[in-house]
Amino acid sequence: MAPLPWTDSGSLSRRELLVLGAGTVFLAACSPEPEAKGTPSSVTVRDLRSGNPFYIAHRGSMDNWPEHTAEAYEQSLTYGASAIEVSVSSTADGQLICHHDTNALRMTGVDVNFADVPYERVQALQNDARPWLGPNSYLLPVPLLRDVLDAAAAKAVIFIEDKQGTNTTALLDLMDTYPNPTEHFVWKQSALAAQPGAVSDRGYTTWGYFPEEDFDTIDSGDLNGATSAFDLLGIQHTASDDQIRALVALGKPVICWEVHTRWLRDRLVELGVQGIMCSNIPYVTTNEARSRTDAFATGLRGFGDLPWALAWTHQPTIRPKTSSLALDHVDKASYCMGSMCPIVQDRYVLGFEMRWPEREPRDGDHAGVAFGQKDDSPYRIREAGAVGGYHLVLRQDGLLELFGRESGSESGYSLGRVQTDKPVPGQWMQFRIEVNPGNIRCGRIDGTGWSFTAESSVYRGGYFSLCRNYYDYPPVEFRGVSVLDG
Repeated sequence: MAPLPWTDSGSLSRRELLVLGAGTVFLAACSPEPEAKGTPSSVTVRDLRSGNPFYIAHRGSMDNWPEHTAEAYEQSLTYGASAIEVSVSSTADGQLICHHDTNALRMTGVDVNFADVPYERVQALQNDARPWLGPNSYLLPVPLLRDVLDAAAAKAVIFIEDKQGTNTTALLDLMDTYPNPTEHFVWKQSALAAQPGAVSDRGYTTWGYFPEEDFDTIDSGDLNGATSAFDLLGIQHTASDDQIRALVALGKPVICWEVHTRWLRDRLVELGVQGIMCSNIPYVTTNEARSRTDAFATGLRGFGDLPWALAWTHQPTIRPKTSSLALDHVDKASYCMGSMCPIVQDRYVLGFEMRWPEREPRDGDHAGVAFGQKDDSPYRIREAGAVGGYHLVLRQDGLLELFGRESGSESGYSLGRVQTDKPVPGQWMQFRIEVNPGNIRCGRIDGTGWSFTAESSVYRGGYFSLCRNYYDYPPVEFRGVSVLDG
């Protein structure tokens, strides 16, 4: 066992990294959020269609703010969207409200159909996205459509959908009350449903979309009748490359939803998709890292940080009191730290702390960090993935080992290892990965300190993930994640 002598110029000593780990709460809390992009004074449908790609905030960018709330709509425009998608229902007394579902249960915990209750009942409801966004996410009310349009209709494009299918006249009449409404509203509906004649009669741009259950229509090739009435076409992101190409080949702008990641954005643009209906606007509209430290202390998920499975059930637990994040789902997991990616330096230091808070894992199980991936597609250890990369893992017996893994392969190949002290449940351990052009130096720097160097330069992508590489119990916890110049 050799202590880490990393005190050369440009590197941090063990003492310095320990201080950094202890101070992560301060850095995360006090570092200013990069400035939002801001929205042009007025964006029209023509302006939107001239962009390639152009961005629409899916449900108001639901990866960042509680979906379909006034806060989500406003913030998504501030952070780079030119348009917002708004879903609409009517209450029993005829008030038009913004909500994806026609029932309030999923977002508010109250099982009521909007059509059956007056607006006074809806006013008492609160959208709760804490399981997805983190424990400090605000509880926000269900907004009135008129209030949302008053705030946004003059400066952005609004994709608007009648979720109940019974509010065509009321919606169009409200849309008509705004200045130059056909320049700012797009009517949204299924491409296989009959479009209300009043929509085209009033001159509105229309978007007909194909969800997954309608992909067989695309496969049949009989699309002319289904798409002739629409100005814009849409397809769900689960479509195959051939299905997307078939829709693009019709010559009308195609919009794909829902887009959470940069790798999916890039795939769609390459296939000819023009519109990105995006659930993660502050992240997907850029190619730059927003932070050099994790945001766990805030109690909110950082812009771009995403679990490998894009579902509320797979979101790790953010613990602001300990400035940490726990991978605690029963599935093996990875959590892409997109807010800190891509790392663009050819030399950098990736530091983190890790512990098993309850007990150590079973013999052979391990956890750690994957890095060097070229994009933000999921990288799960012991699962074949679309991208190659490295992963540094610690086992139950204290063995610290670096692996490389080729894209499409389930198993990695060992590049170096060192035996360290056996982890103690509840006790934090500190780790450091120093990436250089020709090698990678890895170490655990708590206790005595242990290190090894691997001569490898195969993977130098800028994305990394936290990983728990086994099923079931116990959870593993991370904090003090940082990227520093090498």
